[in-house]
Amino acid sequence: MLFPKIQLNLPVRYFLLFLLLITGCNEREKSVPEKKEERPNIIFIMADDHALQAISAYGHPISQLAPTPNIDRLAKNGALFTHSYVTNSICGPSRAVILTGKHSHLNGFRQNGDQFDGNQPTLPKMLQSVGYQTAIFGKWHLHGHPKGFDHWKIIVDQGNYYNPDFIENGDTTRIKGYATDIITNDALYWLQNERKDSVPFFMMVHHKAPHRNWMPALRHLNKYDSVTFPLPETYFPKLENQEAAEAQLQTIYEDMYEGHDLKLSREFGSTELAHNPWTTDFERMSPEQRKIWDAAYLPKNNSFWEADLHGEELAKWKGQRYLQDYMATIASVDEGVGKLLDYLEANGLTENTLVIYTSDQGFYLGEKGMFDKRFMYETSFGTPLLMQLRGKINAGSKVTALVQNLDFAQTMLDFVGAPELGKEMQGKSLKPLLNGSISDDDFREVVYYHYYDYPAFHMVKKHYGIRTKCYKLIHFYDDIDQWEFYDLENDSLELHNKIEDPSYSKVITQLHAKLDSVQKAYGVTEKEFEKAPKEQIQRAKKQFRRLRGQAIR
Repeated sequence: MLFPKIQLNLPVRYFLLFLLLITGCNEREKSVPEKKEERPNIIFIMADDHALQAISAYGHPISQLAPTPNIDRLAKNGALFTHSYVTNSICGPSRAVILTGKHSHLNGFRQNGDQFDGNQPTLPKMLQSVGYQTAIFGKWHLHGHPKGFDHWKIIVDQGNYYNPDFIENGDTTRIKGYATDIITNDALYWLQNERKDSVPFFMMVHHKAPHRNWMPALRHLNKYDSVTFPLPETYFPKLENQEAAEAQLQTIYEDMYEGHDLKLSREFGSTELAHNPWTTDFERMSPEQRKIWDAAYLPKNNSFWEADLHGEELAKWKGQRYLQDYMATIASVDEGVGKLLDYLEANGLTENTLVIYTSDQGFYLGEKGMFDKRFMYETSFGTPLLMQLRGKINAGSKVTALVQNLDFAQTMLDFVGAPELGKEMQGKSLKPLLNGSISDDDFREVVYYHYYDYPAFHMVKKHYGIRTKCYKLIHFYDDIDQWEFYDLENDSLELHNKIEDPSYSKVITQLHAKLDSVQKAYGVTEKEFEKAPKEQIQRAKKQFRRLRGQAIR
């Protein structure tokens, strides 16, 4: 059927033409697909026992004498976190928390020696599910083999600095060289030769360094010999009402092994090590490596014997030797970070790669006379955290919010556009802090900590507690029962336990209530407060006296 011809006057024609143009534009706009935001690659770099005092971007006097220019690049081009903490300051548990986004009592890995359940949901599995290629190189320390990684090559157990053993595809191979360099080179090789350009990648680079016994690379053996590092003002502490700190076995000048830890010779003119209960670290060195090592240490060990030090002077010498070796060991880690950042720059990957640098916990560099970690005190509870993603993280920014390694997995999932995968996790994404959608003060009110590894090396008591912006409440338990409270604004070094100070009674009562609430929210049950058998504690004490070379009665 033909439609009747309709006569339109000019104004009406123009109006209809205008409607047609508008409709046509809208249709064309609808037909153009929205540009999907490219998902970032992720490189997660974690050192073992890297104190934030040893990263020059944090400004500590020690690090100013031994700068870390490549790690500092992340602070310059991205964000530096000033209040980053762990949930459990010990190697294996920290790694389990990062993989699962859950506290130790839920992921099942409470202390070194536990077995990690690799069948539970983990970050790498989740990233695989949304199309990421995944890889891990270096320290695993969770027993068993990694799951959720397309490629993995892990160092056996704690690993050794020289000629370490690695597991790859189930086979164990001893690789000649220095652990930090090997791990860095493995990561670079994978990026260059095995990474798929068609999909985003997630790569974890886990260094053994600077874990005990702090053996620098051959090229760095004398790096800081002429440097006198400032020892902390608490190097000779006066511990008051701090029973757990008095009972620990991680004091530099009392508990370090002279040969194994401090590389001291038995006598003048000798290259034979003094007390060294764990011989494998040096025995696995090749004759060529050991020759270079001995040539570097013999003159400075001879100088020690000539000095004939005693008392406080001897204790200070031990602190210096420790810091010189520790900082020299970090030098190769910093070089490795630089090589990875340089690769990203050279291959146009910097703009779309989230780079994270952290440590599995903090570390003592002589504060309260100690080395190692484990305590909920700031020095070991706090950990370095730096992030870079150009265009998404403002260069040179500082984040003061209370954050934890519990947050890492959810943060990465949020950055890749899959935050829903972390709904069962217990942390919070840090992305809102980095894009300014939440203020530092509003992010989190309190962080929770729980340490279980007792009796164990260094004999630090079991304890748990909370930290707010201003205060900290800790309960040490098992074979002791002591509460500690610190006003962090007025006592940043945590020297004065004010648990019995009546002027703080109201604050302490509030913190107890907050602690109960936090434990309930995180699903902490009575199982987490179990005590070790007394016989086990006594056996451990004898074992550690034996390792120290002390007579056993």
